[in-house]
Amino acid sequence: MIRPILIALAVTAAIADAHAQTAVITPAPVTTAPAAGPAVAAPEASAAQAQLPISLPSLTLAEAEALLLERNLVLVAARRGVDAARAQVLVADTSPPPTIGYQQQVGGWSESARFRGYNGARGTSPLSNGTATLTVTIERGGKRELRTRLAQENVSVAEAQVLDTLRGQIFQLRQAFIGGLEARANLGVALANRRALDNTEGLLRRQVQEGQIPESDLLRFQASRLPFEQDLANAAQAYAAAAAQVAAILGSNATAIRTLSGAAARDPVAIVLAPVPFDLRGRIETVPPAPPAREQLAEAVAGRPDVVAALRNAAAAEANTRLAEAARSRDLTVTGSASRSELSQDLPGGSRSFAAGSVSLGVSIPLFTSRLVEGGVASATAQQGQARALAQAALAQAQADVAGAWASYIQARQLLTLTTAQALRRAEEAYQSTEAAYRAGGRTLLDVLDALRTLNATRVAANGARAQMLRALAGLEQASGVGGISPRL
Repeated sequence: MIRPILIALAVTAAIADAHAQTAVITPAPVTTAPAAGPAVAAPEASAAQAQLPISLPSLTLAEAEALLLERNLVLVAARRGVDAARAQVLVADTSPPPTIGYQQQVGGWSESARFRGYNGARGTSPLSNGTATLTVTIERGGKRELRTRLAQENVSVAEAQVLDTLRGQIFQLRQAFIGGLEARANLGVALANRRALDNTEGLLRRQVQEGQIPESDLLRFQASRLPFEQDLANAAQAYAAAAAQVAAILGSNATAIRTLSGAAARDPVAIVLAPVPFDLRGRIETVPPAPPAREQLAEAVAGRPDVVAALRNAAAAEANTRLAEAARSRDLTVTGSASRSELSQDLPGGSRSFAAGSVSLGVSIPLFTSRLVEGGVASATAQQGQARALAQAALAQAQADVAGAWASYIQARQLLTLTTAQALRRAEEAYQSTEAAYRAGGRTLLDVLDALRTLNATRVAANGARAQMLRALAGLEQASGVGGISPRL
């Protein structure tokens, strides 16, 4: 009778140690949230994150979002697009530059019938024989103002695209961060299990040495640890992958492996976590507030950045159509020139010279441009209709996104209530019943471990349900464009 009692005490002490690290072994009393939110099991105040076997700098979601604004490379590229669009406003708000030219006569010759043929050549001075020209294009139809308006519309499109890029990158960051917190919580469960099992195994070893139990009991116990070790390895790998994804979104290096020493150098989990750039900190057990009503979210989608960008792109297409229509007013090209020439009027060897100068003014206008202009107008009109259709499609897609995100939220809320309020409590009760039967001699230690394994699976499922709820709220904010829905972790 002494042997089962000692083993039961060891398992109970191990479970108590696990409970101190993560508050999911013993479920808290079920509390009901307001009518707008889900009914969930409130986490205990002692639910602190488990200590990792490696020291890492911590990072919260708020800190990660602040870093994203500065270091996210996709966002940086989008901002450069705004800079490029603003530079094009300077180009558009400029009339065609005038051109100046100069033509120089560099040589000449003379012929005379009196001397029957060619009689030589002589060079000419640049100051005595040259022509200067100035050409100015006069735009008609308000083309400069229309070009400027089009460039300004393109700036507004680029600015809306920056906001849409920010919306998408924030959503990706939150998804990766929530996934990291889920893996972090599962890793905490697995680490607590390892400590508990290590304590139990140490007690069994002492009992084997004292001859209280056969060695076969210790071997069966050690064999039963394999699933727990697999869960630990999977959780560590999932956490490392999630942290690396967060690092990529923040433009950080996730490949710098730390040098481990002491016990950490022999710990498989520490080796897996060596390249992790930071420890993701946050409470996955956070009870989020209820989001706004579905009708309010549906009305807010018109202000979603991608919808706004599509509408502004349609306005830019309209400005481009007006610019194409302005080509029906033909531009004028005015050319002025001044020339001076001084050449000797006798044979190349003579001394007589004659100087002449002239000033001229010319105007030109392009001909036969109607087909080119009308083709450009037709193309711009078609692009304008295309942009309007795309704007309507963007709004319809946004409305569909809100509908899908709302359905995901409802499903996540129901799953969270079912998992944390029912399944977790039943798994806890099943474990307690198995432990009591073991103490009474009606169950074996392996039965207790099997019940613990079931409880662990339920705890992991509860972590998944909590993470799914947080993802659903982040998705609802991303789909509607309404800020403040995703909870602060």
